[in-house]
Amino acid sequence: MYDLVLSSAQKSQLRGLGQTLEPVLKVGKGGLTPAFYAELQQQLRAHELVKLRFLGAERAERAALCAMIADEGRCVCVGAIGHTALFYRQNPVPAERRVVFPE
Repeated sequence: MYDLVLSSAQKSQLRGLGQTLEPVLKVGKGGLTPAFYAELQQQLRAHELVKLRFLGAERAERAALCAMIADEGRCVCVGAIGHTALFYRQNPVPAERRVVFPE
């Protein structure tokens, strides 16, 4: 589990940044495969904030998938609306961080 605690203001800032993002990952019939997690890790390293889209999943199933992705992907689910979800993981190298939170 990824242990980054975000305040509500930080989550709100991330959701605002996520509105302009296009979904870079899609979860379909294949589900959460090792290839999906490998691509998620690559996207989180490169961008820190990743938007994904669920294809054909019901509401309760989407909530369970978000929890599994956050746990297995070592990231934080910032928010999920409809068929899209937003995940964040802070870059461990401060000089390479793309998202900067106000003090």
